[in-house]
Amino acid sequence: MKIIKKLTVGLTVGLGVTMLSQLALAADSGFTLETVNPEADRIALQNYFKQRFPETEVQDYVNGIYAVDADSRAQWEEIEEFPPYEFAVDEGEALFNTPFANGKGYADCFDNGGIGIRQNFPYWNKEEGTVKTLEMEINECREANGEKPLKWGKGEIAKVSAYMAWTSRDKQFDVQIPSDDARAKAAYLEGKKFFYAKRGQLNLSCANCHVQGANIRIRADLPSPQLGHVSHFPVFRSKWGSLGTLHRRYSGCHKDSRSKPMKPQTETFRNLEYFQTYMSNGLVVNGPGARK
Repeated sequence: MKIIKKLTVGLTVGLGVTMLSQLALAADSGFTLETVNPEADRIALQNYFKQRFPETEVQDYVNGIYAVDADSRAQWEEIEEFPPYEFAVDEGEALFNTPFANGKGYADCFDNGGIGIRQNFPYWNKEEGTVKTLEMEINECREANGEKPLKWGKGEIAKVSAYMAWTSRDKQFDVQIPSDDARAKAAYLEGKKFFYAKRGQLNLSCANCHVQGANIRIRADLPSPQLGHVSHFPVFRSKWGSLGTLHRRYSGCHKDSRSKPMKPQTETFRNLEYFQTYMSNGLVVNGPGARK
């Protein structure tokens, strides 16, 4: 209870109440498809963090907590001199270029041979009526070529994804929400609602930690800002001792808030990634990354 109280007090100090109210509109049950405006949401989020951390350049948010906390950044820059994900990228490249049993490979499944395309994911697939993530399509590629799907979250799928992210570094995210398909806007809205909805025994939302609570200490941790949150995945976390995907992190967050964790690549998590990535449109791919 002390942790919750400390967090609650911290969230109310020095924040723009009007701006926070605008950002939290998704929790309103009256929020509808007719009123949702993704681009206005993105601009409001950027303006919020510009007000919170006026010394931080918007493009620097791809570095997560290291964009706003100087002490953490100094430690991180030392780690980046010998990045712990380096070998995983090399292994991912080897896996990516290893032919399947039928002679084809990952390059046959993606635009541009799978090189430099990370910034376009996730995307709305009109034919299937769903959000498609990069890891989802990696496994679909395998299955279409007679291979078994990889386990979600870590291991080979994270390494292949990390290599593909590496080839896309410095390319701007450009996630689209087709205006001619209400289902795409509905998926974005569901992701947004999930981000702001409280859940679990601790009654916390994603926004409590990564919007209001960004850079406010919870035990030994400083939550990273929502802006740019997805840009550096897959991530090598010191806590994990290995590389992991964004959805692995989603599951971990739910466990931390004492919520019932969902499996990676559920529709709920894919919609959440769709919303979060749209919020980072205009920022660049910075993955894979290293975090605590």
